[in-house]
Amino acid sequence: MGSELIKDRRIFKESNVLFQSESVEAIEAAMNSVSVNRSELEKYLLSHPKFLHSLRPVSIEARVPRVVRIMAESTRPLNIGPMAAVAGALADLAVESMREVNTEVAIVENGGEVSAHSERGFTIGLYAGRTQLAGTMGFQIEPSECPIGVGTSSATVSHAFSFGEADAATVFADTATLADAGATAVCNMVKGKDLEASVQKGLHFAETIDFLRGVLIVRGDCIGVVGKVPKLIRIDDGSGNKGSFEVATAKRTCFL
Repeated sequence: MGSELIKDRRIFKESNVLFQSESVEAIEAAMNSVSVNRSELEKYLLSHPKFLHSLRPVSIEARVPRVVRIMAESTRPLNIGPMAAVAGALADLAVESMREVNTEVAIVENGGEVSAHSERGFTIGLYAGRTQLAGTMGFQIEPSECPIGVGTSSATVSHAFSFGEADAATVFADTATLADAGATAVCNMVKGKDLEASVQKGLHFAETIDFLRGVLIVRGDCIGVVGKVPKLIRIDDGSGNKGSFEVATAKRTCFL
């Protein structure tokens, strides 16, 4: 059994970041990464306001901070603005710094976007607005699924701008940068009065994004799954009710 995990949450201006590892040194490295990369991004934005405000891909120069480059490259194929991937990019770079230290667990959650490389299994909760799933469902992530990035976009939970109407569009990819960008793009597609049709539309679109491993979309009482999604589990909602969460994933969507 490994050392006990350390959890440390810090605020870096608009970034609310949770770090997890068994290594104090790794967490310190991750915190420094977030601070440095945020600073480099802020300096870039001062002279490149279009990068901050654009809702479409932005051309970048040959020499730019690394955080700027990975944000621009991840969002360009999806035809969305580069800031859609900012939280995931900062999380990925922080985990990269943690991996330079000899650590078993390197997990960073930045505003709901998760980057992880872990030799131990762990659980990620899903927050889907005021739906019946809120606070009751999570994903069991196994070491074999790492490294992994998890991104969630919502039109009803976060303050982030969305063109869609999903309570949650959660996507899984190799990195949090890609997952963050993918979640935004998928959530944008989930809209319309017909809940099931809107979820289906999001799932069909997700299948066209080759770098996504799997996607789960929640809107109202409708949930849809496509691709390889980690095991769904019930998490403790205060009633002590835990265990497997049964969803008919063979069908694309179902009503709960």
